[in-house]
Amino acid sequence: MTTHGTQPISIFDPLIMKPALVEALKKLSPRTLWRNPVMFCVEIASFITLITFIMSLTGKSPEPTWFTGMVSLWLWLTVLFSTFAEALAEGRGKARAASLRKTRTEVKVKRLKKPEFGSDFEMVSGNLLRKDDQILVEAHELIAGDGEVIAGAALVNEAAVTGESAPVVRESGGDRSAVTGGTTVIANSIIVRITANPGETFLDRMISLIEGAKRRKTPNEIALEVLLIALTFVFLLVCANMSPLSIYSVKAAGHGQPVSLTILVALFVCLAPTTIAALLPAIGIAGMDRLFQKNVIALSGRAIEAAGDVNVLLLDKTGTITLGNREAVAFVPVGSHTEQELAEAALMASLTDETPEGRSIVVLAKQKYGLRAGTLPTYAENVPFSADTRLSGVNVGGKRYRKGASDSVIAFVRETGGKVNPDGLETIVENIARAGATPLVVCIDAEIFGVVNLKDIVKGGIQERFAQLRSMGIKTVMITGDNPLTAAAIAAEAQVDDFLSQAKPEDKLRLIRENQQAGYMVAMTGDGTNDAPALAQADVAVAMNTGTQPAREAANIIDLDSNPTKLLDIVEIGKQILMTRGNLTTFSISNDIAKYFAIIPAALISIYPQLGALNVMRLESPFSAILSAVIFNAVIIPMLVPLALKGTKFRPLPAEKLLIYNLLIYGVGGIIVPFIGIKGIDLLVGMFV
Repeated sequence: MTTHGTQPISIFDPLIMKPALVEALKKLSPRTLWRNPVMFCVEIASFITLITFIMSLTGKSPEPTWFTGMVSLWLWLTVLFSTFAEALAEGRGKARAASLRKTRTEVKVKRLKKPEFGSDFEMVSGNLLRKDDQILVEAHELIAGDGEVIAGAALVNEAAVTGESAPVVRESGGDRSAVTGGTTVIANSIIVRITANPGETFLDRMISLIEGAKRRKTPNEIALEVLLIALTFVFLLVCANMSPLSIYSVKAAGHGQPVSLTILVALFVCLAPTTIAALLPAIGIAGMDRLFQKNVIALSGRAIEAAGDVNVLLLDKTGTITLGNREAVAFVPVGSHTEQELAEAALMASLTDETPEGRSIVVLAKQKYGLRAGTLPTYAENVPFSADTRLSGVNVGGKRYRKGASDSVIAFVRETGGKVNPDGLETIVENIARAGATPLVVCIDAEIFGVVNLKDIVKGGIQERFAQLRSMGIKTVMITGDNPLTAAAIAAEAQVDDFLSQAKPEDKLRLIRENQQAGYMVAMTGDGTNDAPALAQADVAVAMNTGTQPAREAANIIDLDSNPTKLLDIVEIGKQILMTRGNLTTFSISNDIAKYFAIIPAALISIYPQLGALNVMRLESPFSAILSAVIFNAVIIPMLVPLALKGTKFRPLPAEKLLIYNLLIYGVGGIIVPFIGIKGIDLLVGMFV
């Protein structure tokens, strides 16, 4: 199967071109085309010229038959090129959706009869599963639906969905519990609670979104469409008034011919912003497709465009700025305790901790002192980590083993009446934090034993990415649960603009709201349940596919690769869509200048011979001038289709420099190209007329 995320589909693929042509013809239906008002007006104009062509065959038209026939043909091609551009963009999405459908296989699944007994199950068809059903999935079996791992851990192959060949671990608890229907368990077994009914799965949503069935016009697109309609209406009034004006002028001058209906229609179509109107739908659809090539699913076009306007980026430290999976590298005891005593206490506090950090503590204790994790008695009580307490551990044998942030452990010890600041603790914590590592304080009941040093590593090249964002006027803010000293050290090394330390869910939410109230567009990435409130508040919310169900439901963009740095790519693609739309709009409107010099002198020269001075291109005749402008107006659309689908190249420049650059390229280019194009076409037309 061709993976959809890593292998771009060519727009010239015959498997896409042929269906797109058929779909383009279907889109010529007025019932469909009215959604694009500018091109709908062009279609009406095409009908009018078709009628004038039929009239010319009977000798009832003032223009030559070849002229009205060619104008009518090229106006119809103008509309067809518009629908073809949209159909081509949709075709790539449908091709990707078809590859996703191949991942669907009807299977028999093991649905648990009694959830508390994992071995008591019944075999049922996968399409009978409903939300909250629990299924047992063993090695080499397909996961039949979206769900959350509630027991066990397994290696899962997600290539069918993400296109990535490397298997990943999915396990109960933490932020890597979500599984997607259509993926396969490679090793071990898990119990999965189904979180979506048939037809509502993540795969179903992906297919629907990729096909564009639920695509809605974004506010920016609607605003641009209103501008295009307004310009079209203005040109319609101008052309409508030219007919009585020309009739009056003929009577006053006593010579010449009034402007004919065919010429008025040609003038209207050439002056209306047909180029951008034809490419506008394709730009939006292609933007979602480009994002999907990076294994990112946008749940709405609005989210992508909002990414293009982002001013503030909130990024988790772990996994985004640092490599993640912090590792324990040293045990630093305090007071009279030895390093081995601290290792034993840290090992006990980590026995039920399934996070990479917790496991690394167990590994370090084994490597340094040969300590092994035993089996906890059944009466042992697990104390999971929470964003509020920022502690974790176990209660066993009448003792409470805890590890966590220094202030949280000190508060815990203070509550039990213990010594809250043993000699050297503050200095050790500060030194570890200043080095950019994370100090994890360990205690048993009311006594602090020491500090575990968890080392963080900043990702290579991340500083350059932040420098690019800074040059675009985007502020980067690192979000972390670390203490201020550790956060400051990592922030300085990564070169972010600001940071929020010891962040709780309400702190993230407050920070987003403050920036939004200040008029900024805020983007955030997250994967945990505690990120859900902030994700729901952010303008652009990117959830990891491996994250929890609440996080995925709160987001408007899903990263299939679960790579938090994709947020930077999403911002770039969002800006690229806005730039492409703006550049092609500038080019389209600039085109009109050349058309003024081609059509207006040709339309009125019989009445006002002085207008011949405006024929700066020295076009062959009035008829060839008008036809050349109409042909150029049509052929420029398919010529710009690759640019609309690929997008203009993103340049991380300040807004004012970017504006000047694009005006020079697309503004000046939009003036020069039509002069060259219309003159060239006129030379060809002159050879056959």
